[in-house]
Amino acid sequence: MRVLVAGSHGKIGRRLTALLVHGGHEVVAMIRDPVQAEEMAELGGEPLVADLAGDVTAAPAGCDAVVFAAGAGPGSGPGPKQTIDRGGSDKLVDAAKRHGVRRYVMISSRGAHAPAAGPEQLRPYLEAKAQADRYLAGSGLDYTIVRPGSLTDEPGGGTVRVSLELGSGGSVTRDDVAATIAALVDRSDLAGVTFELFSGDTPISEALETITTRDEP
Repeated sequence: MRVLVAGSHGKIGRRLTALLVHGGHEVVAMIRDPVQAEEMAELGGEPLVADLAGDVTAAPAGCDAVVFAAGAGPGSGPGPKQTIDRGGSDKLVDAAKRHGVRRYVMISSRGAHAPAAGPEQLRPYLEAKAQADRYLAGSGLDYTIVRPGSLTDEPGGGTVRVSLELGSGGSVTRDDVAATIAALVDRSDLAGVTFELFSGDTPISEALETITTRDEP
């Protein structure tokens, strides 16, 4: 498959790019800063400079799937979160539909099901993610929304816990998030599903097989 990864230079995005390439996929590594192009090419991606705050209409052209792994980043205010975390994804959803790209995998966040219940400092982020998730869910695309728990940089073990009951707690390594997303890109049988992801004891492939219920964000 040819996969567009938005946010490819992020901590999860770099891991995901390498995994997808290793798995035999072609990766269009979408980046905002041209300086990042060399690093993404070294990982095996095809760099594409496109800013989620601007025009990304052409970005998914020729792709089979889109992964949204981008974000305004910690410390950014409500404005950037609306521009990138919500608006950037909405734009890519529209662009994917325009180019006939059906598969769209969203990296969201635990807590996006109930932003008002989250910590005050996280609410703008959770609200933006919730809005983006709803827009994607209503798009008609073959979407899967993954809401990881608290992210860590510990080495991944390749085992996770998935929950269709939103509102669980826990953490998960960025390695295991990337590995889960890599396993999802060609799993159109899991379209229409929203689930939370945490560290656990079940191999990723087996954990995904346990998801049989479609859910709305």
